[in-house]
Amino acid sequence: MFSKIAYSVFEQSIRDYHLIDTVDQPINNPFPKEKFEHLLYLKNWIDTVQWHFEDIIRDPNIDPVAALVLKRRIDASNQERTDMVEYIDSYFLQKYSQVVVKEKAKINSESPAWAFDRLSILALKIYHMNEEATRVEASQEHRDKCQEKLNILLEQRTDLSTAIDDLLKDIENGDKFMKVYKQMKMYNDDDLNPVLYQSKK
Repeated sequence: MFSKIAYSVFEQSIRDYHLIDTVDQPINNPFPKEKFEHLLYLKNWIDTVQWHFEDIIRDPNIDPVAALVLKRRIDASNQERTDMVEYIDSYFLQKYSQVVVKEKAKINSESPAWAFDRLSILALKIYHMNEEATRVEASQEHRDKCQEKLNILLEQRTDLSTAIDDLLKDIENGDKFMKVYKQMKMYNDDDLNPVLYQSKK
């Protein structure tokens, strides 16, 4: 199943990140560039770094100047994440380009890559919730509550994985078709964000 392969790659990326556990460490993608796993690993690495960006910026004692620098890094990471999703969707568009779409085929509410994006984030939630559920210095009440949440996340992983595999099967069989819309974000664009284009006057 495609989702099982993807999730194992996400888990490997998360484990590799936490060997050093710093947002400034370089990525060491173990998969060849021509392999789809290479894209999946890179996608999750971006998500993992951003996860830790979001932790850091919530430090109540963070220096305001450092917070602004970090906010810029988060913005850049968000754009990189979006670009990677579109790149992965390009892979699927190519993969299924020869499929004969049935007359009554329907479009899905999200593309395959955005579904994998959700699975990548879910892998991060599971990893960190498991950390909390087993954190020895935490209270038993805390660990129990986190275990309950972890159980729900694991159930969600099963459901999402099934939905992804079903979607890919439907696309492959021509029962559904892909239609990818580029993310037309306006706040990053010098010509579309009023604050940016007015500042150039």
